Amino acid sequence: MSRAQDLLARARAAGVMVACAESCTGGLLGATITALPGSSDIFDRGFVTYSNAAKRDMLGVRAETLQAHGAVSEEVAREMATGALDRSLAAVAVSITGIAGPGGSDHKPEGRVCFGLAGPQGMTTETVEFGAIGRALVREAAVDHALGLLLRALDRAAPRSGG
Repeated sequence: MSRAQDLLARARAAGVMVACAESCTGGLLGATITALPGSSDIFDRGFVTYSNAAKRDMLGVRAETLQAHGAVSEEVAREMATGALDRSLAAVAVSITGIAGPGGSDHKPEGRVCFGLAGPQGMTTETVEFGAIGRALVREAAVDHALGLLLRALDRAAPRSGG
């Protein structure tokens, strides 16, 4: 069973909806989840916020946060996940922002991806260095990691309704 299939089964059993906010993955996480039949039972919505303007407009990421830390930061990942949770019917929301490549810098190298996870357990963030493994592989690795975060969060999530 794939991680996405496991997510579908576990979230469905728990009666929990999930949401995602994606930057460098460009909707790949949402596409991975919604490729499964029955995903409408657990997937509320996804926000593809590739530009900084989209992060601000759709998720409420503060311009000050973007300016101080840059889009690829745990601070922005935190605000993205919080924004997705606040603007959805989900009990758990995950965010992804990073540098898929090619390129990067000494300060923010290719393959650096920041994640945020918001839900009943509170908020967590983390940064994973996937390395310069190529754009497609960084994106796939980020999706797989985000699915793992959602699965771990389901252990503590409770159903949420309303908006």
